[in-house]
Amino acid sequence: MFENIKDDLKTKFLKYTVVDTMSDEKLAETQHPSSKNQLDLIYLLKKDLEELKIEDISVGKEGVLVAHIPATVENAPCIGLMAHVDTADDVEGNGVKPQVVEKYDGGDIILGESGRVIKRSENLELENYIGSTIFTSDGTTLLGADDKAGVCEIMAIAKLLVENPDIKHGEVEIIFTCDEETGCGMDAFPYERIHCDYCYTIDGGTRYEIESECFNASKVTIDFKGVSYHLGAARGKMVNALTMATTLVNSLPQAESPEATDNRYGYYCPLELNATNDEAHLVVYLRDFELSEIERRENVLKSLCKMVEQLYPGGKTDIKIKRQYFNMKEISNTNPKVLDSIYEAGRRLNQPLFESPIRGGTDGARMANEKGIPCPNIYTGGHNYHSYYEWCSLDAMQDAVKLILEILKIGAEN
Repeated sequence: MFENIKDDLKTKFLKYTVVDTMSDEKLAETQHPSSKNQLDLIYLLKKDLEELKIEDISVGKEGVLVAHIPATVENAPCIGLMAHVDTADDVEGNGVKPQVVEKYDGGDIILGESGRVIKRSENLELENYIGSTIFTSDGTTLLGADDKAGVCEIMAIAKLLVENPDIKHGEVEIIFTCDEETGCGMDAFPYERIHCDYCYTIDGGTRYEIESECFNASKVTIDFKGVSYHLGAARGKMVNALTMATTLVNSLPQAESPEATDNRYGYYCPLELNATNDEAHLVVYLRDFELSEIERRENVLKSLCKMVEQLYPGGKTDIKIKRQYFNMKEISNTNPKVLDSIYEAGRRLNQPLFESPIRGGTDGARMANEKGIPCPNIYTGGHNYHSYYEWCSLDAMQDAVKLILEILKIGAEN
């Protein structure tokens, strides 16, 4: 059954990564999808699913593709498999030129003529893939394994199920979304078009890593209004909005920043500042695994706004808080079978699975908390996401496909 799975995954990965799908965070809250080129891949996936003779496929105006593969056994739960087609904009995400490193020799990997190098000493996981196939970009863009590796793995599952009708499984619901990287991918999600009992996002990283817990997340926007005067006559009159904003930013604890935290420690992250002396607009991201800590940080920002107004008489602040997603752990705990099936599948396949919390979020976190659908995250085999140094292992992609297929079989057993 798995004889040609690597060739199939390789072909799909090289086919999908060259499609431009970088999302646009500035448009994501008002336009779905935020970049129209995401639809190019959505409709390519639709075409590829149609070629497999899958009949129940739909694409909505929001860009979400939903397809159903009929069950081969009765009364089994419907299991969803979800991945996103967009790539991040932290570095250039369009114009990807993938490199294929065949029979990796264990050394550094030179990324085209970009001058960038994936250093073996900084990527210890590479040791596990000596002699196997590695994908990278040419160093001028990210690779897009986040999450086109997951997309490929779901498409490989679809092909396996269609070509092997003797496999016992319940109904499989395939979901491809847009704009996950912006945090807005589920804002217009068509919940009325899905009916899975539980779901798995195929959007993880390191081989064998399972994630059932993620950050709680808030996006805070603060607008500062100053008082503009000619600089030569500003004494006692001008209130500098830029100075107000930087005063607030400098008041945030450096020990609670992304660059100073790991594991289960949360943070404040001032992410964007546009300012003149008259007006300033600041965006701050808040992240923590405990909701009480998110609430504490929100209250800190409210207090800092009041402090800034007192320090700069005549200046005004306007703070808005948007909860982006919540820790999905509690929802996963409501249906133990969802996680138990993963670990039972790993045991049967001799895959040494381990669990880590996500220092981020997935579309599954939104699905879990908005609709009560458990949705843990499964590894894809990618590393160094959102950077020029991204790489992905073909061996790990194959193992992910095997794990997903075994989970579907377990779902049909009871």
